[in-house]
Amino acid sequence: MLKDNINKVLFLVVAVAMFNCGGSDSGGDNGGGDKILPPEAASLVSPVNNEECNQGNSVSDTESNVRFEWNRAANATSYTVILKNLDTDGTEEFTSSANITTIKLLKGVPYSWQVVSKSNKTTTTASSETWRFYNAGEGVSNYAPFPADLVSPAMGSTTSATVSLEWTGSDIDNDIEDYKVYLSTSTPPTDLQATTTDTSLSNITLAADTVHYWRVVTTDTEGNNSQSPIFEFRTE
Repeated sequence: MLKDNINKVLFLVVAVAMFNCGGSDSGGDNGGGDKILPPEAASLVSPVNNEECNQGNSVSDTESNVRFEWNRAANATSYTVILKNLDTDGTEEFTSSANITTIKLLKGVPYSWQVVSKSNKTTTTASSETWRFYNAGEGVSNYAPFPADLVSPAMGSTTSATVSLEWTGSDIDNDIEDYKVYLSTSTPPTDLQATTTDTSLSNITLAADTVHYWRVVTTDTEGNNSQSPIFEFRTE
């Protein structure tokens, strides 16, 4: 009898201890730790969007050091600058723990850039807007337009056999003359669909169940031009 009573007491002690240890969880996501907040997107400062960057320090006839700056993002511990040469489509990445970094660029070349906010506490990231600029070139009085951004149909999309093409264009000199739209079933597309001052073409009838490729060539009043990337899409 005494042994049974001792076993009952021990059972009650263990039960109470387990209840107390596994009670309320008021400490958040980490069993009592602070909740991990993902980084927010940074806001870009300079080089300024759709303008000539003439603040770089020349290091040679062909290159200059350009300072990139953005506002600090909440919960971010580091940043990655993604820089794209719009002439070659080549992309480079630069990591910084501060909200500023200096990068050596080619003169007279268009670039785009964005900043990815990162945290050492989570794999979640946040991306800023993408800005474009021309790095100032010596003796350049008029720059080629920025390559057009193709909007629709999106890359790799599927559409009906009657499609509308849409894009956006910009030029720091504000002297775009026209857009030449090329559309073919082979790449690079060589069939000129239209020359227009608009940024869209509507109701184009194409062969069904076929892959099509398109690009836009932007020309300014000085005869400078730029080519967009090539997008492909399939008709139903």
